[in-house]
Amino acid sequence: MTPHTRWQSAGQSPGFLLWQVTLSWQRAMRAALAPHELTHVQFVLLASAWWLGAQGAPTQQAVAAHAGTDSMMTSQVLRKLAERGLVTRDEDPADARARRITLTQEGLAVLTPALADVERVDAEFFGRLDGLGDFVAGLARLARD
Repeated sequence: MTPHTRWQSAGQSPGFLLWQVTLSWQRAMRAALAPHELTHVQFVLLASAWWLGAQGAPTQQAVAAHAGTDSMMTSQVLRKLAERGLVTRDEDPADARARRITLTQEGLAVLTPALADVERVDAEFFGRLDGLGDFVAGLARLARD
């Protein structure tokens, strides 16, 4: 049996191209975050806790939902960030099983330049596109599923 495809080449497949772009972008993110001694997941969870923290200390579950990460992995990564002194994981007074996440001053000191570097790399990486606003809107539609 011979496989069939609707594409004349792999370079026409949106999924394959997305895969290649994702790998390239991830390499750029790793390079941008290395000086801050953060993995990309650590950065995303730290930034998510900061974003959500504007309305008060979010639960660990809320951080995971915001970041789109697995709850177990989120717990492990936030524990590592707490060990580094970048966040606190306090018991939620309303639910002893839940943890409230707060960035420490050290966490803010790490996040601030890391966020600037990530946004700089994003601007360089995605700035090569025409119609960036439409691209972002399209990504947002895909992310809602």
